[in-house]
Amino acid sequence: MKSRFYSIFLKGIAMGAADAVPGVSGGTIAFISGIYQELIDTISGINLSLIRTWRKEGFKAFWHQLNGNFLIALFLGILTSFVSLMRVAKYLIEQEPIMIWSFFFGLILASVWYIGKQIETWNIRRVIALVIGGLLAYYISVMPGLSGLGGLWFLPVAGALAICAMILPGISGSFILVILGAYKVLSDAMHDFDVKRIMLFGLGAVIGLLSFSRALKWLFHHYAQTTLAVLTGFVLGSLNKIWPWKQTWTVMQVSDGTIYPMTEQFNLGTLSLAQKQQNDFKTLKSVIETSISPGEYATINAGADPQLWMGIGLMALGFLTLFVLERVAQKDRN
Repeated sequence: MKSRFYSIFLKGIAMGAADAVPGVSGGTIAFISGIYQELIDTISGINLSLIRTWRKEGFKAFWHQLNGNFLIALFLGILTSFVSLMRVAKYLIEQEPIMIWSFFFGLILASVWYIGKQIETWNIRRVIALVIGGLLAYYISVMPGLSGLGGLWFLPVAGALAICAMILPGISGSFILVILGAYKVLSDAMHDFDVKRIMLFGLGAVIGLLSFSRALKWLFHHYAQTTLAVLTGFVLGSLNKIWPWKQTWTVMQVSDGTIYPMTEQFNLGTLSLAQKQQNDFKTLKSVIETSISPGEYATINAGADPQLWMGIGLMALGFLTLFVLERVAQKDRN
């Protein structure tokens, strides 16, 4: 029992680490580590019948039906990791973006293989599902962020959509908030401790989590193989978002929301590099950026080192990390 608790706790830490990095989904880590199905089943099982069980059979039966040990271990791990690693992740994204994105690119690339191998047989319907999932995730990954949707009415909607993305492999919840134009609104609410905005967002997140987990459970129970094909496509399509070498086309002034071409202010072609040189990571945010080759990265950034071999090495390390997580999951099942 204790060994399982610690194992779930460690997997929660891995999920929290992924959620601390924009563009990486904790749901992907849950799938890789073998707890995704249990997570969906447990969350979807939270309903009024739990209260009836507590009243009729006592707390022990209630806790067992809730799968409380699993939830406590997992969310303690997520919280511990998220709080402790958020600053580390923020530092690496700002100071060593190519390195951290290379590692996660390798990890997510390996997860495409891992999820795909769960599909027992391929047919035309599953191939179509794979393509649809891939195209949808890719389309989301290249969407510019919206603006002007920061009203109170929109926060529950943003919370529901973000939490759905968080438990769906391949798409980051924080990335969805950026696309919806709600990321800064929520960040400001957290900073100012705006209870009303935080509660509205949290309400939407709870509703989204409970409802979407039920939908996912139904899909897995009735169309497991097709659902896996869609998820494989989602993860594959999201790789574009975390490709380490980027060209920034337009940026947004955080203070007033003004959007203008990157070239109007910088001679460099990648915002993260320009921010690092100026040591200013708060004034501007990227709006539209595209993936490019390491050679192109050096060309548009005045010959800056693309750190190609370091990037390849970290991709390989990320790829191998999957097998460690899979080995741990197999050990638990045995």
